Amino acid sequence: MSHHQDSAAAKQDPRLDISDVYLFKGQSGTVFVMNTNPVSADKGFHPEALYEFHIDTDDDAVQDLTFRCKFLAPERDGRQAWVLERLTGAEATDRNASGALVAAGMTEEIVTTPDGVKAFVGRAGDPFYLDGTVVTAVLTALRSGAPVDLSAFDPQRASNLFAGTNVTAIVLEVPDELIGSETIGLWSTTALDDHHGGWLQINRCATPLVSTLFDVTEADFDDYNATDPRDDLANYGDLVLRKVAGLVSANDTHSDPEGYGAATRDIIFPDVLRYQVGTEAGFGAKSRNGRGLAESAPEAMFEIVLNAPVDMGLDAGDATGTLRAEFPYLSEPA
Repeated sequence: MSHHQDSAAAKQDPRLDISDVYLFKGQSGTVFVMNTNPVSADKGFHPEALYEFHIDTDDDAVQDLTFRCKFLAPERDGRQAWVLERLTGAEATDRNASGALVAAGMTEEIVTTPDGVKAFVGRAGDPFYLDGTVVTAVLTALRSGAPVDLSAFDPQRASNLFAGTNVTAIVLEVPDELIGSETIGLWSTTALDDHHGGWLQINRCATPLVSTLFDVTEADFDDYNATDPRDDLANYGDLVLRKVAGLVSANDTHSDPEGYGAATRDIIFPDVLRYQVGTEAGFGAKSRNGRGLAESAPEAMFEIVLNAPVDMGLDAGDATGTLRAEFPYLSEPA
């Protein structure tokens, strides 16, 4: 539920649904992870879609570098051929531009290029973990501006909604010198060929749980998924400010609800994962630098919007599988 099935189009074809994005220091470079299709990972990737990592290198919420993955239809054994392209400058924002070929391969294989880029595309265990009772309590309170009611939550019976869930993952490890900036912002998108010379952006994801927490009747988050981070403040800033102010006021967790709502709005938008290249990642309530695979992102996001800690009673041991120490880092599929 980080971003699991957060748009109508993604629900219609889960292959286009980005569940989570991760960004952290690997053994030989910076690691970019896009997890998709937490509903039916065995169906693979959409052959008429683009799966993109967008990288902002000058803090204007516009991509300066894009890594784009494209697929052929599945073969009889279910595996798919893929190509990875790199686009820079104006081409990074143009889905009709032809990028420079970085790598090519088949799903379930690791590919390493002569310049040190590593790529893995295939099934893996979902590292995300979330207790359903806790997220329901926070969502209910946020949507109605009410106290968070955790009376139904028993920490001794906490359970991960996504235990045993697999995803289809795209994992890249890029040498730091090929990124071109010491500080970056990242978001990922899926886009589908409209067969009229254009592309329909189906899903986008960066900060965990944004669309889940703020998917309320006042906001059209199908539209959110079709827009770009540079427009987030104008499009959704007032909504987030109002909802967060109502939540902290009802829970008496801040003396200046409007001020805290504005500060939270500016933390969340534009919706990109910011990261200092070469450093250890950490996604917490008080500081955020990329996002590691084993972190409790839901607890961090709950604390950000509530201004008070919320314990789910879970840790990385409740996630699906055991993370690997080496590339591609995600666990084997369940």
